[in-house]
Amino acid sequence: MTYMQLTYLHLGTLAPAFVIGTYLLLNRKGTPAHRLLGKIYMVLMLFTAIVTLFMEAVIGPLFLNHFGYIHLLSLFVIYTVPTAYTTIRSGNIGVHRRKMIGLYVGALLVAGSFTLTPGRLMHSWLFG
Repeated sequence: MTYMQLTYLHLGTLAPAFVIGTYLLLNRKGTPAHRLLGKIYMVLMLFTAIVTLFMEAVIGPLFLNHFGYIHLLSLFVIYTVPTAYTTIRSGNIGVHRRKMIGLYVGALLVAGSFTLTPGRLMHSWLFG
């Protein structure tokens, strides 16, 4: 796939993940809807993180001629989603809550703000 195709695939999974994640954070926890949307959110986040691993870094130093520092957030997602799932399955609500808030803040808000820095595609789309 081309970089642009990967970008659209990434945005196509990231946008609904952001909406669902925001909904989950702001609404009642533990309901059947929360559990269903939580699973969808986790799948979307895993998928989008895996997609980003195929996108070459365009700013900053490269590792293995492909990966940049922002890819560390992808690895963070790939680690956090399964561990958040296993903690809730074992009944550890507090750890699950911290992991999911960390996932939302780290992978959506922090990574999203990085995409707005000069030289990145989203910056050029939004600011010219």
